[in-house]
Amino acid sequence: MALVSIPGKKSAALRDPLWVRVVLLSLVFTFLALFLFVPLIAVFTEALRQGWGAYLAAFDDPDAWSAIRLTLLAAAIAVPVNVVFGVAAAWAIAKFEFRGKSFLITLIDLPFAVSPVIAGLVFVLIFGIHSSFGAWLAENDIQVLFAVPGIVLATLFVTFPFVARELIPLMQAQGSDEEEAAITLGASGFATFLRVTLPNIKWGLLYGVILCNARAMGEFGAVSVVSGHIRGLTNTMPLHIEILYNEYQFVAAFAVATLLALLALVTLAVKSYVEWRMSAELAAQSSGFQESGPTPAPNSIEEKQA
Repeated sequence: MALVSIPGKKSAALRDPLWVRVVLLSLVFTFLALFLFVPLIAVFTEALRQGWGAYLAAFDDPDAWSAIRLTLLAAAIAVPVNVVFGVAAAWAIAKFEFRGKSFLITLIDLPFAVSPVIAGLVFVLIFGIHSSFGAWLAENDIQVLFAVPGIVLATLFVTFPFVARELIPLMQAQGSDEEEAAITLGASGFATFLRVTLPNIKWGLLYGVILCNARAMGEFGAVSVVSGHIRGLTNTMPLHIEILYNEYQFVAAFAVATLLALLALVTLAVKSYVEWRMSAELAAQSSGFQESGPTPAPNSIEEKQA
């Protein structure tokens, strides 16, 4: 016996009681208020507690601008590198079969499982003066730790999974039929990537870039270990905020923190826009497929001949 569904109405078995929905929504909004809205309001309140003059004075400090520039520099290097790595890794994993694929996916997920502080300590062990490689660097007057290269390396390590993990399931779901058809028709591998693969993954790629950039600018643990906390040279915005707070310069600390908070808000806005565009595009594709539908089989000899 077939089940008949009424369009526009849900089955009574699938509708939760009103009190269940009220309780769940109350829990969600309470959690958001306590752990998102209240801290966010507190940051801006403390930053503006002594007025706009004190707020703007926090950015007259050369060390603050140095921290902002270093943060932007680390993100500007880490994000493009992670885009190249993420696209290459996702393409290899989704389009090809090879030994060690599961192990490669595990390695990509490694920064999610390892504490950022541990990652920073690993770089200290590799590039420190007491290691053979660190001694060679010192002899050739190449400084990695307590300098910009170490900060960039630490930022790269904690951010490289984001683009790849966004693209791998997307490219696996899409399959490789379109790429194979393009190559069969004579397109080169690079042309196939530009005209077939890239348009199909553009929204997922942008989504991964947004998350990668947000993590790169807000990273604290790994960067704190390798930076050396040298004011005006190796402090990023999170490290500069910590120093100001420890020195009881609360207004200045929260003023710089508002930049990171605004970054988070912008990231959420762009992320929501990307999700909306992805949903709209998928809905349009699904609607177009349903409207066209499969070609019906001919019912008569005349239709077959036509």
